[in-house]
Amino acid sequence: MQQLAVNGGSALWSQAWPKWPIYGEREAQLLQQVLESGRWAYDGPVEAEFQTAFCTLQTARHGLAVANGTIALQLALEALDVGYGDEVIVPVNTWQATAAACLDVNAIPIMVDIEPETYCMDPAKVAAAITPRTRAIIPVHLYNSMADMDRIMELARQHNLFVIEDCAHSHGSLWRDRGAGSIGDIGCFSFQSSKSLNAGEGGFVTTNDDRLFERLYSLRNCGRMRPGADPAVWEPVQSGNYRISEWQSAVLFAQFERLPAQIEQREANLTFLNEQLGGVEGLTPMLRRPQVTRQGVYMYAFRYDAEAFNEVPVSAFRRALAAELNTNVGGIYEPLNHSPLYQPHTKRRYHINEEYWQAIDPTRFTTPVAQRAYESESVLLSHVHLLAEPAALQAVADACEKLHTHRDELAEWAMAGITDGPDSKSTHRGARL
Repeated sequence: MQQLAVNGGSALWSQAWPKWPIYGEREAQLLQQVLESGRWAYDGPVEAEFQTAFCTLQTARHGLAVANGTIALQLALEALDVGYGDEVIVPVNTWQATAAACLDVNAIPIMVDIEPETYCMDPAKVAAAITPRTRAIIPVHLYNSMADMDRIMELARQHNLFVIEDCAHSHGSLWRDRGAGSIGDIGCFSFQSSKSLNAGEGGFVTTNDDRLFERLYSLRNCGRMRPGADPAVWEPVQSGNYRISEWQSAVLFAQFERLPAQIEQREANLTFLNEQLGGVEGLTPMLRRPQVTRQGVYMYAFRYDAEAFNEVPVSAFRRALAAELNTNVGGIYEPLNHSPLYQPHTKRRYHINEEYWQAIDPTRFTTPVAQRAYESESVLLSHVHLLAEPAALQAVADACEKLHTHRDELAEWAMAGITDGPDSKSTHRGARL
């Protein structure tokens, strides 16, 4: 008898999942307010109110809304005077912008492997990658995990390095009750449409340093001095326009008002799924260190062991799970040293000289943990799934158990070669720009 939905059986969940983005009258009200105010550009009152509120959430002293998450990273590097020939250590498992921002200031991204239990950069690999040319580390708080900030900050202090936190996946996360983005020198966020806080496009930078704040403001605003800035702190800088508009700020502020309740719901459902999936042989939730006192979520990731499922490939497991749940199921980013979206040698602007050209070749890095996670073990659901009703979350757990119970049928189906298709594709590929 056929049991699996992918093989003609009944799905465990056939109802709709929550739509994203979630919006309502509050967005319309604030957009109308901006329309009537005539303040449509930058440094408007809604932008200021949003910046204050978001900094409070992330426990940061200062913050600025910027054009997008990629620009946030670039401005952070420029504010710290990271430039030509400087080495910046980045995890190989991240969206391509983390490394591309380094290229755009003529620095050299040094890619390190990840921890298998969090998919964040491995501090031991970071330590081994530090050279006299290293200027900064960019830990990425990825999916539903935070990088080990205790160890990373310790390494930074030992070697006099800057730390730029990439928090595009971690709105609302706390490490020892300190907000993501407030631990290192600068934090960078994305408000692109797939993110848990979004305005279609947009980004944010946070810092606790007064001088860096003034420099970041000038860098995002054509080199201008911030109104009210202390002239003794400010210094001129060449830059361009990387601002956000009051329209986007209005959407962000309305979205932000919903965010605390959404963070609470996502975290509760993350805890529930971790408990449930932890009881399924062959599935391992991502490690949550005790220092993480609140976990924001972009994707819900867990690890799959094919040995417990009769050696069924992870691509087949993802597609079978997607069929049971009537949704998309994905895997982690393709490691940057093999990613089709990260191709430095396709841009002439980076061919400064042969030494630099060779230094930025991503294929020179070997990262077996990330490659294994990409090819054979990672399974991802969207943060939107964590906003679903309890019955839907229970269906996720039940579907994973069902696939393990009927692993013989799953293996027979997979052996027939029906393992590729749209349901096996990543749900977030191309989501961060």
